Amino acid sequence: MASHKLATLYNELQRAFDARPSDLKKCGTLLAQLKVGLIEAGLLIPQGEANIHDLVVARDILEIGVFWSIRTEDIPSFDRYFSQLHTFYTDYRSSLPPSKREFAVRGLNLIRLLTQNRIADFHTTLESLPLPADEINTNPYIRHPVNLERWLMEGSYSKVWNAREEAPAEEYKFFVNSLMGTIRNEIASCEESAYESLPLKDAATLLFFTSQSGLLKFAQQRGWQVDLTAGMITFAKKNDEQVEIPTQKLIAANLAYARELEQIV
Repeated sequence: MASHKLATLYNELQRAFDARPSDLKKCGTLLAQLKVGLIEAGLLIPQGEANIHDLVVARDILEIGVFWSIRTEDIPSFDRYFSQLHTFYTDYRSSLPPSKREFAVRGLNLIRLLTQNRIADFHTTLESLPLPADEINTNPYIRHPVNLERWLMEGSYSKVWNAREEAPAEEYKFFVNSLMGTIRNEIASCEESAYESLPLKDAATLLFFTSQSGLLKFAQQRGWQVDLTAGMITFAKKNDEQVEIPTQKLIAANLAYARELEQIV
C-alpha cells in the first residue's frame, strides 16, 4: 500500500467495522486518520494512474465511511463520503475490480434523494446507473428505492411503512424512517384540515404509530390537544377555512383501509 501506517490503520478499521456490533467510535477515529492519509497519498481524489491495490483500498475505506455515517446518523458525512466515491465508481470503473458494496451504496443514495424530495435527481441518477434496465428489478439494493418512489407517487404510504421490514440492508431502514417522518406530517396536515378531532386509536393508525408514546410526542410537536381520559385528539386549527369534502373522503378511505390491514394481520 501507499504506506505501512496507512495499511495498519486500514486493517484496524476493517476489524472495528466487522466486529459484532461494530465499534462505531473507533471507526470514526480511524476514518478521520485514514482520510488524512489518503489525502497525503493522493488517493482521496485520485488523478491519473495509481496503484490498483491502493485504489481498491481507498474505495473500501470510503464505502465503510458511508455505512458508518448512516449507523451514526451523520447525514452530511454520508453525503461527503458518497461524493468522494463518485470518482472510483465512474472514472476508475473499468480499471478496478467490482465492489460488493457498490450497489448497496448507490441504493442508499437513491433513498437519500427521496428523503430530500429530489424526484428529478432520483430519476436522473437511476438512469445513469451502470446497470441494464432489465436488472433494476432483480438487484435488491436498487429495486427497493425504485419501489419506494413508486409507492410515494401513488400515495401508498402503508407500503412504504411495510418496506422497513423488506430493506436489503439495515442501513436502509434509517432513510425509510426519515421518509415516514415526512409522510406523517403530510397526513397530519390533512387531518387538521378535515377534522376537529379524532380518537387516539384512529390517529395512531393513520399516522403509522405502533405505540401511544410515539403518537403523544408527535401530537405535542404539532400543537395538538390530547385528552387521555376521553381518548381523543383535538387538532390545532390554523385558520377557519371550510373543510373540503374530498379531503374527508380521503382520510376516511385511508382509515378504513388501515383497519382492514389490521384485521388481515
